[in-house]
Amino acid sequence: MDDLEDAFSQDDTPAAGHIRFQQQRQQLYYKRLIEHEMPKLVAYRKPFVPPDASKPLIVRTVSYGGEEHPAAAKRTIVVSVSQLPLRNEVAIHKIKLLAGPRWSPEPPKDSGVGVNEKGQEHGFIKISCEDFPEPAMNLKWVSDTLDRLLAEANDSKDTFADLPLDTRHIDAKIRKAKKGGHIYGRGKSRPSLKDFPKEWLPVAKVDSTAVPSSAQ
Repeated sequence: MDDLEDAFSQDDTPAAGHIRFQQQRQQLYYKRLIEHEMPKLVAYRKPFVPPDASKPLIVRTVSYGGEEHPAAAKRTIVVSVSQLPLRNEVAIHKIKLLAGPRWSPEPPKDSGVGVNEKGQEHGFIKISCEDFPEPAMNLKWVSDTLDRLLAEANDSKDTFADLPLDTRHIDAKIRKAKKGGHIYGRGKSRPSLKDFPKEWLPVAKVDSTAVPSSAQ
């Protein structure tokens, strides 16, 4: 017990020094990986080939570096409406109505689609899911939902051609952003009677009992 209580004789570095040595060993470990292992990855290099029209889906995932997180199972797809196999303009209008707030005229900010890229004339559809515990299950549900949208949009039984496109979710984003579009008179102004569709007005009935002016 007396030997264990000897005073420190300056023959070892303090705890701060051991922490510093551990940091240096860790740096040397990763430097050796960069020097000797990274060049081997050249064998797996592949040239970048932009996706063609047969691969219109953009799948977005979230990763926390291997750590468990509830959002890691979430899967999101973004697709351009103009690249979907839709029959005609009627089907394009119908899928926008069916998508509802999931459709936007501009690409989502987190979609990876540039502002100047082609295929943006009909907007984009974004669908996400995080209800299932496995990422593959969420991606399968999102893919099946898009397939159901396509099947319903190409169904010509009910075209919904008489319904206008609902853009209230777009107007709400503009108001929340408060970048000038929420002020009256800028961007989209408040609706008035002149914005009411004339096709919705009832057809005026002709009075057959009225006497023409030429007959008087």
